[in-house]
Amino acid sequence: MLSAAVQILAFALALLGVLGATVATLLPNWKVSVNAWSSIMTPISQMQGLWADCVWYSSGVFSCTMKDSVLSLPPSLQMMRAGMVLCCMVAAFGLCLGSLGLKCTRWGGSQRAKGHTAMAAGGCFVLASLLCLVPAALFTNEVITAFLTTDLPDSSKYQPGGALCVTFIAAGFLLAGGVIFCLSCPGIWRWSKLKGNYNLKLAH
Repeated sequence: MLSAAVQILAFALALLGVLGATVATLLPNWKVSVNAWSSIMTPISQMQGLWADCVWYSSGVFSCTMKDSVLSLPPSLQMMRAGMVLCCMVAAFGLCLGSLGLKCTRWGGSQRAKGHTAMAAGGCFVLASLLCLVPAALFTNEVITAFLTTDLPDSSKYQPGGALCVTFIAAGFLLAGGVIFCLSCPGIWRWSKLKGNYNLKLAH
């Protein structure tokens, strides 16, 4: 029962990670402008994301411009887009495997098959966390590097936005869920060790 409860905890953490990664991918505030203007028709906040650039005016108007042209985007941004999309896809596949590998469910085959499925789900979550963490780290590095460049005017400087915080938190949830899933099946590890010892004896 304890291992089943641990698996449920891991599944809940992974689910939060998937939701966080999906929301962060769609959010436009990966970086936000530093300075603010007080005029009525001038923007008080500018933000840029993976898919759109948005401006919030002091009059309450919120306007976004979609980044439709893929070829005009920098290669680094294209890579970050691909990484986040792959993260969401791999994590969603891991959720499907995780639902089959849960010990508290009746589908998914025998307990040994469930153990292998749970291990595969944990691997998917760990991979998804890396696919989420790398774009967030690269984007943060670009924003900080541009901010520390002294020859840029204040109007061109940005700081990391809330979407990056959500991305890092989602990566942490995915990593924690994946590691717990992998460690929740000690019988699989024991069986692999016994099989290895048996093959060693046969070799001798």
